[in-house]
Amino acid sequence: MRGSPKLRKNKSARGFGLIDAVIGIALFAFISIALTGTFQRLLNTLRYSQSQMVAIALVQEELELVRNLPYEDIGTLSGIPHGVIPANQTLVRDGITFDVTTTIRNIDQEFDGTLGGVPNDLSPADNKLVEIEVDCVSCIFSRSIRSSTAVAPKDLEGASTNGALFVRVLDASGLPVPSATVHVVYSTTTPVDIIDVTPINGILQIIGTPPAVNAYQITVSKAGYSTEMTRGVPTTTNPVYPHSTVAAQAVTQITLPIDKVSKLTFSSVTPTCGIVPNVGVGLTSTKLISTTPDVPKYDKWYSTGAFGSLVLSNMEWDNYQLLASSTTYDMAGMSPLPPLAVLPDADQNIQLIMVPKMAGSLMVTVKDQATGLPLTDSLVTVDAGAGPISLTTGQGYFAQTDWSGGSGQEEFTDPTQYSIDDGNIDKSLVPGEVRLRDVFGLHQPFGELASSIFDTGASSNFYQLTHLPLNQPLDTAPPSVKLQFATANSTSSLSSSPNFLGPDGTAATFYTSTTTDINSAHNGNRYFRYKLMLSTASSSYTPTVSDARVTFTTSCTPPGQVLFQGLPDGIYGITVSHSGYLNSVDTASVNTGTPWQEKIINMAP
Repeated sequence: MRGSPKLRKNKSARGFGLIDAVIGIALFAFISIALTGTFQRLLNTLRYSQSQMVAIALVQEELELVRNLPYEDIGTLSGIPHGVIPANQTLVRDGITFDVTTTIRNIDQEFDGTLGGVPNDLSPADNKLVEIEVDCVSCIFSRSIRSSTAVAPKDLEGASTNGALFVRVLDASGLPVPSATVHVVYSTTTPVDIIDVTPINGILQIIGTPPAVNAYQITVSKAGYSTEMTRGVPTTTNPVYPHSTVAAQAVTQITLPIDKVSKLTFSSVTPTCGIVPNVGVGLTSTKLISTTPDVPKYDKWYSTGAFGSLVLSNMEWDNYQLLASSTTYDMAGMSPLPPLAVLPDADQNIQLIMVPKMAGSLMVTVKDQATGLPLTDSLVTVDAGAGPISLTTGQGYFAQTDWSGGSGQEEFTDPTQYSIDDGNIDKSLVPGEVRLRDVFGLHQPFGELASSIFDTGASSNFYQLTHLPLNQPLDTAPPSVKLQFATANSTSSLSSSPNFLGPDGTAATFYTSTTTDINSAHNGNRYFRYKLMLSTASSSYTPTVSDARVTFTTSCTPPGQVLFQGLPDGIYGITVSHSGYLNSVDTASVNTGTPWQEKIINMAP
């Protein structure tokens, strides 16, 4: 039976009332959440403002304490100048915990000369600079509050019985390293323990340093950089950097080098690129910590593990001697060639080519005498009178040092020619050099050149793309030399549509360093070409390129190296010939008691 109209109306009213209630609750919840978030942000802002105001008041409080101290007491407990103020302390104000750092330094003012200057100020501690820094320990949002003041003595300064210690921090290029941490320690009845950072010129000056002989231990470091330090007897016999001596009324300056650390990736493989597990890798640095006897700064052994791979981070720039050791394998070659040159802030790949161990193994490494690069296609012959044995070194590098033959050469046969340029490249003004074209005394802002197609002869692994010279005019606004690299397994692909890529494997980046690892995406291809791009920010200057080269191995064949195995004991004559070079004649002694040895041959043009 159908319900009455009045009953249906009441049911409908009750239904709309429930929907309205749900919508109302949802709207109320949304508004409440929004208001809660706003209130929370407002509360955080108030807390932040309160902590900053308290921090500012604390800084002023500490400065006032300093101003009310006798001048001779203004200094830190273990600092220079020495005094009664803690260098680091934790204080609570208004229920908020703060870290307070106090730094006090003697200042050598110029009005009466400077220590070691003209005139020479033999009492350089003219006044003191006090810096207070306050950090909120428990605050979610905060920033350091820092303030400083200069404090001068009431009376004229007297004759100084102290000296000065200048710590100079340089990088591998000899440039100053700002913001490097310098830690100075001197253990005595009045101990010194100072931690400070270098200014923009890389020199931390500590005025008023008490005299002492071979006493100040100095360590310099920086995040992402290597560490260097002084050392003393008996830790080392003749340290390269001994603890510093400070003399009265004199400046002692010590220079310690640090630079960005590098990453090394080792792989141990067979000549056919199979994995060789658990190869021992020994690295010994050229840098020493002491002499007579020589003690290397770095001397460690590692293993490539079950997957034939080893990654070492935080490696300091240096030339390392490398040894590879295995119970069942000998090293047939290494790419790049030893010694292992590690540059600052580099990401380098090192390949160790291993072959089954055999008595009487002699590896011959053939290099260009001038560049140190491997020489491919060198004929190496060893002979102990029982008949000569000859091997040819694997291809090591292609280099182009002359572009004067001009464009139009698609495949590389004439070493003076290339494929194409955009008309803004000058390749004949200076023989063996390319630069931006000069038009009525003004250099073009941009120019590019594409090389011919190089044939490595087989599927290859590419390692480094380099160019010379090392430096370009600053007015060109570096990077004024950029390169890209293209590979393929057919010349037609590289001819019609070359895919030029940068170091990250995309067309958006460029090789700008003078020596850069080639992206591994190119490995496995046979043919390659490069594109060279020059630019300048000033029409009065142009970048130049005198040498462009690529190092690679073919199917894991080591560049410039060959391994002779199973040689009987004896003295072997070694003859090496290479087109365009003088023949080299040398000898090597093979002893089966010494399972493996290397002979390096440097070839002169």
